[in-house]
Amino acid sequence: MDGFQRRKEQKKQNILEAALQLFMDFGVQKVAISDIAKKANVSQVTIYNYFESKHNLVNEVFLYYVNKASSQFEQVIHSDIPFPEKIKTLIFNKKEVASSINEEFYQYLMMEFSTEGNYIEKIYAEKAVPYLQLLLKEGKEQGYINKELSEEAMLFYIYMLKDYIQREEVYQKILPLTEDITNIFFYGIMGKERE
Repeated sequence: MDGFQRRKEQKKQNILEAALQLFMDFGVQKVAISDIAKKANVSQVTIYNYFESKHNLVNEVFLYYVNKASSQFEQVIHSDIPFPEKIKTLIFNKKEVASSINEEFYQYLMMEFSTEGNYIEKIYAEKAVPYLQLLLKEGKEQGYINKELSEEAMLFYIYMLKDYIQREEVYQKILPLTEDITNIFFYGIMGKERE
């Protein structure tokens, strides 16, 4: 990639990151293109040149956010930190997102997640589930997860939870419960993690 192309890609990345931060803080409706331009240190014309419309920008930010979250999840799974620390990191990350995401932006993400054949579904099937399988296997091998639990049963539980969360009447209420749900997923209803 030549210098011009690299600068162009960096500018696009800056716009996506600025828009994501503003959407996380204020939601989509309250953020104007001028706000994004100011935060990204570019002109409004530059944003329209890259994305054509706010609608297209919102869609690109959505994809950017999903890819970023997937990448962070992958880094935790493939890290050398001990299994219990991986779980704590994943729970902390969920808690951080839940406490920092604007409700309107969250609802937009979940509405996208609930449509058939959506991008999150693709990432979930291609990356999240295989990474979770690796994590669960590691937990079993290290004695943190009951070795008698079948992978089939654990995957059934994961898919059941995902399918339930995609229902509109559920995802509209789930944000304040994110940390509890993640804790129950990893530690069950009997209590906290093993030390």
